[in-house]
Amino acid sequence: MKVLVAVKRVIDYNVKIRVRSDHSDVDLTNVKMAMNPFCEIAVEEAVRLKETGVATEVVVVTVGPKAAQEQLRTALALGADRAIHIDTSVETDNKVESLTVAKLLKGVVDEEQPGLVIFGKQAIDTDNNQTGQMLAALTGWGQGTFASEVKVEGDTLQVTREIDGGLQTVSLQLPAIVTTDLRLNEPRYAKLPDIMKAKKKLLEVKSPAEFGVEVVSNITLLKVEPPAERQGGVKVGSVDELVDKLKNEAKVL
Repeated sequence: MKVLVAVKRVIDYNVKIRVRSDHSDVDLTNVKMAMNPFCEIAVEEAVRLKETGVATEVVVVTVGPKAAQEQLRTALALGADRAIHIDTSVETDNKVESLTVAKLLKGVVDEEQPGLVIFGKQAIDTDNNQTGQMLAALTGWGQGTFASEVKVEGDTLQVTREIDGGLQTVSLQLPAIVTTDLRLNEPRYAKLPDIMKAKKKLLEVKSPAEFGVEVVSNITLLKVEPPAERQGGVKVGSVDELVDKLKNEAKVL
């Protein structure tokens, strides 16, 4: 079975985000970029499926500028076999929207015919949590979102999902779409020999036009604001003082 994994280039989660002075967007000047953490989990799960003999090939794909090839090379170093980059640098400088990404990935799915597609449940930059679901709708495949456990049994996929009430297990007929949650696995670190080997693995570059998809923006970003700064706490000397502050300052009583 071939497994297709979608990954995204985002700001490294360790970086403190800066907003541009005109509040038009996030400032990306000299900012470290990395693979989306949920996508790392998706890559790890696909590689584990290959190591256990369930998957025969792991293909990673990303949609974005040329610089996103760095994240594809990272995925190759983690154990993926080959990569596909859909380069959107020429079409637009704006962010590519989820539905456009889903349509492009539908074109990749039609070409590659994978038995399973794995996503991170969401990207930490936009937090939309919708591309995997959109691709499931476009392909007509079953989907298991927020996966904390994945088991392949023949042509059936058992996905344990994290929901508000606890855990839910669903059975999907392959081919299917899975989006990963944090507790699915612990991603490995790429070793130096694997990083060197990744440079020789196939990385194919395609354009949106090859899939018949036009990259257009239907959403206008109006303003970006940093989160409000939290005020420091205070110590109180008695219960009466605490109640007074909660009632007269915090206005919660």
